[in-house]
Amino acid sequence: MSGCCDDGYALDTAGSRQRGTLRAVLVINALMFVLIAAAVYSGSSALLSDSLDNLGDALTYGLSLYVVGGSIRAKARVALFKGLLILLAACVVAAQIVVRLFEPTVPLFEVMGLFSLLGLAANGLCLFLLWRHRNEDVNMNSVWECSRNDIASNLSVFVAAGAVWLTGSGWPDSWSPLPWPCC
Repeated sequence: MSGCCDDGYALDTAGSRQRGTLRAVLVINALMFVLIAAAVYSGSSALLSDSLDNLGDALTYGLSLYVVGGSIRAKARVALFKGLLILLAACVVAAQIVVRLFEPTVPLFEVMGLFSLLGLAANGLCLFLLWRHRNEDVNMNSVWECSRNDIASNLSVFVAAGAVWLTGSGWPDSWSPLPWPCC
C-alpha cells in the first residue's frame, strides 16, 4: 500500500516540469514572432513563414500547456489543431508567394540572414529545453518535433538569404520551404 500514491506524485512532478518547460518555450516563440515580424519590412516570404510558424508554435505550446496532465483524447485533439494551424500558415505564405510571382521583389537578404540566425538560436534553445520531455507523451513529443523541424526551417531561410544575395533575385526566397508539416 505504501506505493499506491507514488505514481500520482510522479505524474504531478512530470506535469510540473512539463508546464515549466512549455511556459519557457511559449515565451521564446512569442518573442520570436514579434521579432521576426521584420518579414513585413524585409519583404521575405521565408521570414513570413518563419514568423507565422513562431506564432503557431506559441499558440500550440499554450494549448499543450493546457492539456498537460489531461486525457490522451485531449492531447490528440491539440495535436490535430497544431496540424491545422500549420496548414493555415502554409496557405497564407503560398498566397504571398503567388502575389510575388505577379509583383516580383527582392527581399532584404541582410534582414533574412540576421533573423534566420536569431530564430536558429531561439529554436535551438527550445529544442534543448524540450529534449528531456521528448519521449514522455504524444503532447511533449509533438512540441519537441516542432522545435527540431524549426531548426531545419531556420537553416533553409539562411540558405535562401545567401541565394538572394548571390543571385540578386527574389526567386530563392519564394522557393524556401513553407512551415514544416508536423508542428
